[in-house]
Amino acid sequence: MAKKKVDAVFEGGGVKGIGLVGAVAAIEEAGYVFENLAGTSAGAIVAGLLAVGYGAQRLKEIVGTINYHEFQDKGTLDRLGIPGMLASIITEYGIYEGKFFEKWFGDLLKETGKTKFGDILTDDPREEYKYKLQVIASDISDRKLLVLPRDLKSFKLDPDEFSIARAVRMSMSIPVFFEPVKLEDASGRPHYIVDGGMLSNYPVWLLDDRENCTWPTFGFKLVEPAEQKLKEGEPIPIRNPVDFLSAMLGTMMGAHDSYHISVSKGDYVRTIGIPTVIDVFGGKKEIKTTYFDIKPEETEKLYENGRKAALDFLAKWSFKRWKRKFRSAPATS
Repeated sequence: MAKKKVDAVFEGGGVKGIGLVGAVAAIEEAGYVFENLAGTSAGAIVAGLLAVGYGAQRLKEIVGTINYHEFQDKGTLDRLGIPGMLASIITEYGIYEGKFFEKWFGDLLKETGKTKFGDILTDDPREEYKYKLQVIASDISDRKLLVLPRDLKSFKLDPDEFSIARAVRMSMSIPVFFEPVKLEDASGRPHYIVDGGMLSNYPVWLLDDRENCTWPTFGFKLVEPAEQKLKEGEPIPIRNPVDFLSAMLGTMMGAHDSYHISVSKGDYVRTIGIPTVIDVFGGKKEIKTTYFDIKPEETEKLYENGRKAALDFLAKWSFKRWKRKFRSAPATS
């Protein structure tokens, strides 16, 4: 079977990410190979592993056997019960360290020999497509979205040398659950970086700037899309926990105004909608983002939801028809 190129954007969704992997499996079986990849939170995990060379079968083994409780790594304060966790939130802005996840993901990357963004360079001369992977994070200090690695330059960091695991750890740092990652900008001002889903959980727009694209972008989505509109970031100082929580809430409240999923650009048509309600144990059950006690049977059902959703999508998909309706340049496949 002749291989067909496709770009892919993966939505965040915590435990539900196994559904994304099921969809990836069906896309691979249909003869597609992934070119440019982007994702948020759990979507960044899937995109990151694909970007360094993992395939769907290995992804299923990895994501399907995660013990999510291991990601809840506690520091000294956190082990003191509720008072300690509250103290951790007050002093460190989060309960869990995030170190276990970063090491776990980093070890997976080491198996491929690709651990830095400089290891996954593309042949595209344009700066925005220099890297095979783009990860979404939220800078709550400036109330703005970050696209990593390209936005790292404002923090005096070399994107080529930056750890992929570190970037993905930023993208999946659910506020209050995980400590934010702190970066300093060129002026020395600290910025607190958290889960990209606060501002764009489904960045399908990110890979749309390529002129005369000759292959499609598929979106992998776990929930119904929400219309959002772009706005500029604005600085807000973070000096203490009150400032941190205030900035977080302000960012969340403004999230729906930050980016939009466009009907006119055909975003819905190119989106694989993956149901998060499964049929299990004689009834229906909705899998939640933080359902860390997910059972193997439920994991398999969610995986199959993703696979079936992708097969249904492919049965109707036509890149030529989509290009005629939503783009002016002619399609080649």
